[in-house]
Amino acid sequence: MTANTEFFDEMHGFGGDTREPYADYGGWLTQQDAARLRRKGRDAEDFFRRSGITFNVYGDEDAAERLIPFDIVPRIISAREWARLTRGIEQRVRAINAFLHDIYHRQEILRAGRVPVALIAQNEAFLPQMIGVKPPGGIYTHVVGVDLVRTGEDEFFVLEDNARTPSGVSYMLENRESMMQMFPELFAKIAVREVSDYPKMLRRSLAACAPQGTQDTPVVAVLTPGIHNSAYFEHSFLADQMGVELVEGHDLRIVGGRVAMRTTQGYTPIDVLYRRIDDEFLDPLNFNPDSMLGVPGLFDAYRAGAITIANAPGTGIADDKAIYSYMPDIIEFYTGEKAILKNVTTWRCSEPQSLAYVLEHLAELVVKEVHGSGGYGMLVGPAASRREIAAFAAKLKARPAAYIAQPTLALSTTPVMTRKGLAPRHVDLRPFVLVSPNRIDITPGGLTRVALKAGSLVVNSSQGGGTKDTWVLDE
Repeated sequence: MTANTEFFDEMHGFGGDTREPYADYGGWLTQQDAARLRRKGRDAEDFFRRSGITFNVYGDEDAAERLIPFDIVPRIISAREWARLTRGIEQRVRAINAFLHDIYHRQEILRAGRVPVALIAQNEAFLPQMIGVKPPGGIYTHVVGVDLVRTGEDEFFVLEDNARTPSGVSYMLENRESMMQMFPELFAKIAVREVSDYPKMLRRSLAACAPQGTQDTPVVAVLTPGIHNSAYFEHSFLADQMGVELVEGHDLRIVGGRVAMRTTQGYTPIDVLYRRIDDEFLDPLNFNPDSMLGVPGLFDAYRAGAITIANAPGTGIADDKAIYSYMPDIIEFYTGEKAILKNVTTWRCSEPQSLAYVLEHLAELVVKEVHGSGGYGMLVGPAASRREIAAFAAKLKARPAAYIAQPTLALSTTPVMTRKGLAPRHVDLRPFVLVSPNRIDITPGGLTRVALKAGSLVVNSSQGGGTKDTWVLDE
């Protein structure tokens, strides 16, 4: 493979020799038969299909069950690189939790003028019902996914924070399982940090956030919208791996002021509910009255301290893309430190001067919906036609506050296996963070997402992206 010198390649830098983190793997790779590797790629696909590792795409009836493509060339991170990333991630997650507590209580950051009041008050992700509510253990974001991109040897940026219901951890786990089955000799040769204990750590972390006064071992359950949700495989997988019940709203009711789940022995109270449904559907009595997914009275039980909901309702304000642009200020305000991990430069289209700049430079920028996800509702200027740019400009002028814009970053590449051999493709990284009152656990590596189309910067699975196993070296 010849690295594209325009982009930093994680295996070859800017077109040079194999970088140190890839040295052992690169030596192994040169001795492999290309036909064998391609066959292993097909074996991996069969493994995922047999395991039922699929996702759904909303509104696409022809692709209701789809495999996420998996590339067998791992993304490798050195111990030194990972140590720096974990310091920055932990700093960021602590600041996010402090920010959430503040805006739902004293709102000191608003009084100090570091974040505009209107950005909170007029934000659909802000949940007024959470004002004055302190979650058990003081934890709002029990599970966080921090999306990172890289542009150089030591240049890492946070692309966005996922503080509501971050997904993808099941693919991280299954990617590793698949690689260990296909290439056991690699793991005997190279010391790679484990990720398989994530479900055990997740259950321990959730249990540590149980309400005060919980007796014996806390009862944990996973709340799913059901089999038609795009991430249902993950909900089921995590419940199974943690050894807890997977429940839907109709399985739950309020019994004696507590949330209880239906079992063969009657209704059993739950201490911690790891919810994978959005705020508005949690409780039809307190939020969307048309919701068939939630539990009437759930929020009242939560507000009374009878149950932990992970992540806490109202955490969406922290991963709002307009709030993201203030994260360096938020980190400094609550930690007294400069941010270790940089933000990507962001223009808030709600501001007239920024809007004028964005409209003038649309062909150069990436424009995203403030509340968007999954790669939908965005414009990648350099890859867009004149007609698409003109149509997007009209959207921006009609609803400027709904968008932010960022420069088109030169995202790093890693090799992928194609029919013609190895070729560079752009990647990002989503480490998963578990937060409890006394500790923060960051799984070594996380989920590497890869844009499988040559030149594409869109890594989302719903937009044709794939995944890789992520290796953090032991030393």
